[in-house]
Amino acid sequence: MFLVLSGITTGLSWLFYFRALQMGRASQVAPIDKLSLIMTIFLAILILKEEAKITVIIGGIFMALGALLVSL
Repeated sequence: MFLVLSGITTGLSWLFYFRALQMGRASQVAPIDKLSLIMTIFLAILILKEEAKITVIIGGIFMALGALLVSL
């Protein structure tokens, strides 16, 4: 069941991503898409109770700063 749901949500994600690319500039759409990695880290810590290591937190901060710099 989870595999099927994962496939559906991944497919929808790509459809929304391509629609956003049609509507906006790729230099603004792509960084927003990359922020999904930070959401994954956040949800893993919050929901799955994973350990929040300092290296993961610093890496997430760098990913967010990189996405911000690319979008500018």
